[in-house]
Amino acid sequence: MTWKKKKGEPAGQEAPAQAGAKAGFSLGKYKKHLKWIIPLVVVVAVVAAVVVNQLNQASKVDVAPEYTQASVTRRTISQTLSTTGTLNAANSYNVKTLVSGEILASSIEEGQEVTAGQQLYQIENSDASANVEQAQINLEQAQRNYDTIADYRYVRSPVAGTVYTLKVKVGDEVTAGQEVAVVQDSSQMVLQLTFPSADAAHFSVGQAAQITLDGTFEVLNGTVTDVSGSDVLSTGNVLVRNVTITTPNAGALNTSQSATATINGISSTNSATFNYREQRTLTASTAGTVASIYVGEGGLVDANGIVLELSGDNLEETIQSAYESLRSREISMRNAEETLGNYTITAPISGTVIQRNYQQGESVESGKDLCIIYDLSYLEMTINIDELDINQISVGQSVSVTADSVDGTFDGVVTRVSMVGTTTGGTTTYPVTVQVDEYGDLRPGMNVNAQIVVEQASDAIAVPNAAIERGDYVLVTTASPSAANADPSMPAPDGYVYVSVETGVSDDNYTEITSGLQEGDIIGYVSSNTFSYDDYYSDMGGYSGELVGVIAPVNILRGGL
Repeated sequence: MTWKKKKGEPAGQEAPAQAGAKAGFSLGKYKKHLKWIIPLVVVVAVVAAVVVNQLNQASKVDVAPEYTQASVTRRTISQTLSTTGTLNAANSYNVKTLVSGEILASSIEEGQEVTAGQQLYQIENSDASANVEQAQINLEQAQRNYDTIADYRYVRSPVAGTVYTLKVKVGDEVTAGQEVAVVQDSSQMVLQLTFPSADAAHFSVGQAAQITLDGTFEVLNGTVTDVSGSDVLSTGNVLVRNVTITTPNAGALNTSQSATATINGISSTNSATFNYREQRTLTASTAGTVASIYVGEGGLVDANGIVLELSGDNLEETIQSAYESLRSREISMRNAEETLGNYTITAPISGTVIQRNYQQGESVESGKDLCIIYDLSYLEMTINIDELDINQISVGQSVSVTADSVDGTFDGVVTRVSMVGTTTGGTTTYPVTVQVDEYGDLRPGMNVNAQIVVEQASDAIAVPNAAIERGDYVLVTTASPSAANADPSMPAPDGYVYVSVETGVSDDNYTEITSGLQEGDIIGYVSSNTFSYDDYYSDMGGYSGELVGVIAPVNILRGGL
């Protein structure tokens, strides 16, 4: 038997036996074993020869591959990511009580729909109501006190009129109670006269009167504005009554002018001087410095109008103290109202009462769960997407949701893709929120499967995945329209040519063809169960017909000796 030289061996290399000797192999050393080694080698050689002969025979068999033909059609292809998650209600709320007491009213039942703000429970609140009432009284007192003290900085006129006298100027220091101005209402003059009681008893307010000025005997029109109800004994032992008459003042009348009057032809028993209808002396309510004068002497001021303003550290401190007291009472009032509000339990969200723990007549302790409300307007779940796939996910993508316990497929949509990931065991995942609006018989808490449509092609030309080979080539029949674009450098089976294509979206079964094929083409592809010896030897790295299969057993034998 002749051993063929291995590829790459230098010329002149000794035969295997000689090489073995140079490497330290001594045949004499093993002479005692030759009686069983030689037969073994012979057996191995015979077996190898038989195998090689069979392989040579097999290599000469031309196994024709079986091609499956299919028409190029259009279809919708979706590339998806699959994962699982647990459904939750759109929103849920455990309604707790912050107070203790007897439940006076509760009209809700499990399964009942409620709206946000709707009353669920009413707890006895008599003490809280009394606290609110007392807080309201305290607040009103503090408000009045603050309004009064804050107004100390202003000197106001209680009546409308003219500032007749101004007794201070800006920068003057004043004390509490000091007179600072006089205000007169000179638009009308008042005359108080006496009339015989028997006649005055028939006078009435609003009755006309004629006033005669002393000295000029000018007659003015006036009006009775007051009639005394008691008699007075005047000089000469005559019973009289006081009657007040008011007349407009065009500016000519003053308090030095005197006059008499007649009413219904009855003359007054005396003469008297005019008085202004209103005259007030204004005083400072607190000590301070005159900071501003709003109305000077001779100026007109409205009723409750400001004449001047005071300032000073003590005044500001007093006002600030009153303000702080008012704020304290406002806070107390708000707290009392909030506490009272805690006795009326309302629905925080719109939804369905899925659990009721207390009913009317029972007593409840603070912090207990009264009921649970689910907002079932939609269901949602959070799924975790691997960092390798997260960039394929975006808001608005479609999601197919299925559950083992419910028949059918439900449509969902990605509503949120978080930027914050969680790393576990060297792998980072990102939470993605999926919303299901039409959820049918699905319920919160169910475990479901979700397939996110990462990419989709509708009405796309598509071929089976197995039809795309050798990069981006597809085998088509020579009669197909696209055969005109065949690549002549690609050898193809009889009746077929290879066409270069561009691919798009693919799923588990089909791949979109964006260019290279058209409807009406007939493609051919080898199905997965087709097998040939040529394919086998190609996978094994080729077969040259040399006795490479015999060398390995011999080498193993040598290594074992």
